[in-house]
Amino acid sequence: MNTMVTPSMKCTRLLSTRITPSVGQLKVSKDPGDKSLSVTINKGQQVIDTFEGMELAWEFACTETQQTVVDVKSWSQSSGKTEHGSILLCFHKNDKEKVLNTFLPYVLERSKAIKNEKKVLKLQSLGNYRGVNLYHPSTFDTLAMDPVLKKEIMDDLDRFVKRKDFYLKVGKPWKRGYLLYGPPGTGKSSLIAAMANYLKFDIYDLELASLHGNSDLRKLLTRTTNRSILVIEDIDCSIELQDRQNGGYNQGKSQKLTLSGLLNFIDGLWTSCGDERIIVFTTNYKDKLDPALLRPGRMDMHIHMSYCTPCGFKILASNYLNVKEHSLCSEIDELIMETEVTPAEVAEELMKNEDVDTTLTGLIGFLERKKEMKGKHPDVEKQKEVDENQKENDNKNESLDMEEKCEKKKAEPSRRKRARKPEGRT
Repeated sequence: MNTMVTPSMKCTRLLSTRITPSVGQLKVSKDPGDKSLSVTINKGQQVIDTFEGMELAWEFACTETQQTVVDVKSWSQSSGKTEHGSILLCFHKNDKEKVLNTFLPYVLERSKAIKNEKKVLKLQSLGNYRGVNLYHPSTFDTLAMDPVLKKEIMDDLDRFVKRKDFYLKVGKPWKRGYLLYGPPGTGKSSLIAAMANYLKFDIYDLELASLHGNSDLRKLLTRTTNRSILVIEDIDCSIELQDRQNGGYNQGKSQKLTLSGLLNFIDGLWTSCGDERIIVFTTNYKDKLDPALLRPGRMDMHIHMSYCTPCGFKILASNYLNVKEHSLCSEIDELIMETEVTPAEVAEELMKNEDVDTTLTGLIGFLERKKEMKGKHPDVEKQKEVDENQKENDNKNESLDMEEKCEKKKAEPSRRKRARKPEGRT
């Protein structure tokens, strides 16, 4: 047998999955960032392992060193022993090449996967150094979305994280942008949490309105880590980023954060300072965004978060009521197709009672009232949007008037000065 020393930190994660009842002593520990306990073998214990026809043995070895400590104040000496642990991997000398080229890379990959599984996700607001642990329960299984769209998103995420070499080959930063758009209550925040749980990525929340200038964007970008999701919610409401082609673009002097600064932030040279990053934008009104923001390379995949569909209702009924089939489901499906109701509204109705029949009957009543209101006021939503746009235009005009008045006030003293000046002799 040939013996090889390997780093204990990498191997202990894999060893925790190889322990059998025959092991007499175990070593249990828990890191601050781990969700569960870490179990490995103790000093002198051995675990037999197999890999592609090879037989290997893991053994925990410990060496002691004498350490002397001097107290400067009293000039006294004290000595003690410190232990250094390592993992010994034993295998047949004929298998050396296979162990080095195949088995050890496998150990590193599996250790990385196990570490990600145990990882506690962080939610951090950019500009605030202290984050909080993210325990959001949303997953792709619980999302009330069309299954086809859901699979497209998961496939796109899988493709992204596996393409490090591809991005390097084509000369692009390893990042991807997503735009989530649709009415409020359609699950945009839940989808972001599901993406983070699926990839085991931390989330950074960026509020554009809190920034003082373009330089703040660059500083904040350098603080984000690899394997993370940067979220910019309600981008149409954060700052004035209207369509430049329509001429409705007014950047007041007090607003130093510019559209060009944001474009450089998400698709400029500074984006190459990290790897495996995702940027997610959300908006209720996609048509309010500047086309320059919407192009590939900035918002690569546009995901429409629609009103609740029959497929979405089935997922919600399964999640909230543990019901897959019911006599009232067909009537509910028809009502959902005839009215505009968000998954959040349906979920709220499903939480009102624990009795399935009572809950579904109440949901039918709610949907019928929504349908009746839509029939009486078919243009209410359109009028509401028109009113919002009118209000927005009024605010802009008011801002322009204020600026014009300020300019006139500044010009008034100079005019008075010229008026007081004596006329020259002729």
